[in-house]
Amino acid sequence: MRSFFANRFVQSIMLSGLFLQIGIWVRNFAILLYVTDMTNNDPYSVSLISVAEFAPIFIFSFIGGAFADRWRPKLTMVWCDILSAASVFAIMVTLYYGSWKAIFFATLVSSILSQFSQPSGMKLFKVHVPESQMQMGMSLFQSMMAIFMILGPIMGTFVYYHFGIEVAIAIMGVCFVLSALVLTFLPADRKNEEGAEKRSTHIFTEMGQGFKYVMNNKMLVTLGGCFAVAGLAIGLISPLGIFLVTENLGLPKEDLQWFMAANGIAMIVGGGATMGFSKKVSSQALLIIGMSVSVVTFAVMGLTHLVWLALLMQFFSGLVMPAIQIGISTMILGNTEESFVGRVNGILNPLFMGAMVLTMSLAGSIKASFSLESIYVTSAVLFLIGVFIMLPTLKYKVSAAPKPSSEEVKAG
Repeated sequence: MRSFFANRFVQSIMLSGLFLQIGIWVRNFAILLYVTDMTNNDPYSVSLISVAEFAPIFIFSFIGGAFADRWRPKLTMVWCDILSAASVFAIMVTLYYGSWKAIFFATLVSSILSQFSQPSGMKLFKVHVPESQMQMGMSLFQSMMAIFMILGPIMGTFVYYHFGIEVAIAIMGVCFVLSALVLTFLPADRKNEEGAEKRSTHIFTEMGQGFKYVMNNKMLVTLGGCFAVAGLAIGLISPLGIFLVTENLGLPKEDLQWFMAANGIAMIVGGGATMGFSKKVSSQALLIIGMSVSVVTFAVMGLTHLVWLALLMQFFSGLVMPAIQIGISTMILGNTEESFVGRVNGILNPLFMGAMVLTMSLAGSIKASFSLESIYVTSAVLFLIGVFIMLPTLKYKVSAAPKPSSEEVKAG
């Protein structure tokens, strides 16, 4: 434990993450409130915020992952934060001259750049954190994100209503600058032994190698199938929480915040608990346990009309979410060579997001045709399918899972 927190990489990446979480949450809620004020709650304009946030994941995730494998990761992360900050300050100028619609680009640009920065961070994690401490590191990240799920909306709302959109955007820009400064303290990038080869290899060739690498790795293919069904399950019920509160439980819509708070608090507790026993449980087991509990919580939430039971299930759902996220991240890192981390992440991430957005977009029409109970039970069944997909992986150790070498992929 002491060696983990004494790791210069861990110290720098966590402090950088802290600044980014502050900036992102202030941005998310300040822009949401600003757009609703400017458009008189126009749902189309509000939905554009989500489009600006999620669209780059489909368009740039794999491209960003491929370039992350090609570029020096520390330098990539620093420049992504610098460019994000520059775009934010440029948007402040447009706001000053009255073009408020430019606000959407604050989300769009930083979301695009994060598709290059995030896989670079995972690659550095693979390099600088011992395999025995990976799950502990992922637990720490999930705990920090869970804390900001509670504090972030409060911070963003406070800044916007007390200081206005200009100050909120300025805080976002300053946070990106501070993150870039902190990242300069990361250990220097290693000399890329494959540098000459990569410069002579076309980027589309490397993308093809990434797909081939995943398809030749049974563990990653299995994880991809799990990603897809989990995305379908979560996307199906994510937009319907408000109806669960108002229709099934007979509460005012404002009470949804208490369910979100219960989920956030549970994620903090779950992150800490997962960190405590991460060395004793394999990442596959973490993922299977988390999904198995989710089967029960989703089904009960959809069927119950008792407020206390629904809140309890919401808590347990948040409690195991870190186990799911940590198990996934550790499996990707443990089953992927350093030179392919970016591309593998860029292939698997859109599988989850694509499936989630698909069912999110259909959730409204499904809700009009089927009962809320049947939708939540369907989501639980999808998670159960994910459990069955993952069960055969329990016989493998993460580091021992069959995976092709980069030489085999290039030869193939």
